[in-house]
Amino acid sequence: MGDIILTMKGIDKSFPGVHALDHVDLEIRKGEVLALMGENGAGKSTLMKVLTGIYTKDSGTITYEGKEVEFKNTREAQDAGIVIVHQELNMLGHLTVAQNLFIGREFKRGIRIDDKKMNEEAKKLFDRLNIDIDPTEQMSNLTVGKQQMCEIAKAISFDAKIIIFDEPSAALTESEIEEMFKIIRDLKKKDIGMVYISHRMDEIKVITDRVTVMRDGAYVGTIITKDSTKEDIINMMVGRVIYEDPKTESAVPKDAPVVLKVENLNAGKMVQNVSFELRKGEILGFSGLMGAGRTETARALFGADPKDSGDIYINGKKVEIKSPEDAVKNGIGYLSEDRKRYGCVVQKTVAENTTMANLNDFANGIFIDKKKEAEVAKKYVEALDTKTPSIDQLVINLSGGNQQKIVIAKWLTRDCQILIFDEPTRGIDVGAKNEIYKLMNKLASEGKSIIMISSEMTEILRMSDRIVVMCEGKKTGEIDIAEATQENIMNLATREID
Repeated sequence: MGDIILTMKGIDKSFPGVHALDHVDLEIRKGEVLALMGENGAGKSTLMKVLTGIYTKDSGTITYEGKEVEFKNTREAQDAGIVIVHQELNMLGHLTVAQNLFIGREFKRGIRIDDKKMNEEAKKLFDRLNIDIDPTEQMSNLTVGKQQMCEIAKAISFDAKIIIFDEPSAALTESEIEEMFKIIRDLKKKDIGMVYISHRMDEIKVITDRVTVMRDGAYVGTIITKDSTKEDIINMMVGRVIYEDPKTESAVPKDAPVVLKVENLNAGKMVQNVSFELRKGEILGFSGLMGAGRTETARALFGADPKDSGDIYINGKKVEIKSPEDAVKNGIGYLSEDRKRYGCVVQKTVAENTTMANLNDFANGIFIDKKKEAEVAKKYVEALDTKTPSIDQLVINLSGGNQQKIVIAKWLTRDCQILIFDEPTRGIDVGAKNEIYKLMNKLASEGKSIIMISSEMTEILRMSDRIVVMCEGKKTGEIDIAEATQENIMNLATREID
């Protein structure tokens, strides 16, 4: 690791009712990857927004290349060589790769945009990073992984000296993550300092040199990655020890009634002849590689996508589910993997989101009974231990884990007996994960039945009573948790069935 290129000292930032940053320190060195970790709401993103000029700090100093600085906007930060690669990709799908890389700073020949020059410069950039992407390709035709590579290339095109990666691997496959790591290692050799924000512990151990931890808006400490354990980092993040032992036996009684039976479900090529049962109080894990058909199966079951054929029985009675409305009437709730798009309306309040799936119960003529709505919202905020200043807070202002709790509250208000959790902890930190796990176990113990789709093997082994494994749209096996191992799950997840 090289010399210190940037120091943030005593950074303080408050918003109405929230002390977001409490005298935080941060140090970035040339040619290092610094992990910035903490639970959702710890202040990581706020600190980076202060650094890049999105927010103005209340107090503290930022020293960059030996001089005290304060950027008024992201353009000033970019011009100085400090760039963010965002988790949510900011590319425009209808433009070419090269046009996206140089948007707002296009090469021109007279008054006309010089696409030929932009393509040439983009090609030079990709060659430098050993990235195989055609600059003339339309952005929407690229995979998410390739689009992420374009985001990194765009950052480099600003002659970056510091690059901030905000959850860069959230939507990437394993092979795409490895490609990204190759680029990061190459950038290290070029003396570029990097901040890597991620909740994935395994990545942190592989790619970072040091770990800086924040908690509740304050600086906790910085440790050398290779000299620390996963448990050390988690303990710094949450201030307590979190155990992630796998479940060794099912918590479901042998005589528990079958609440949901699915027979020979077909829906396009991603759901082929899928059959399974779900028992009262059971957490049924759905495992498989990306593209296995797990989400498609859940969407067909919920009526979000049309099924071609197959039968669905609830409590022994055959039901027709042609729409999400039918599913909800039959007591099924669906927590989408994309909670901001499908799970909640982030520009509405906690109270409004809580009652959204059951508005008829809160209607008083053409108006909503706000007093009744408030009572129910407060009940679930307390029951789920949702961290929010009030039930009138907009959901967009809550952390990922608390947004997930709002979606759960919505379906509990509807009194759904069957809950489908699709990637329930994606994008939330280890402490919030633990709370979601406790909540799921509590719901199951109270008699709710849960289908849990997860790409995290540790999550599948920790939470499931039984595991259904899929590969390329087909169910390839079913394992009781007592016999489940990573190896036999992976064998089934890669086994094609004719």
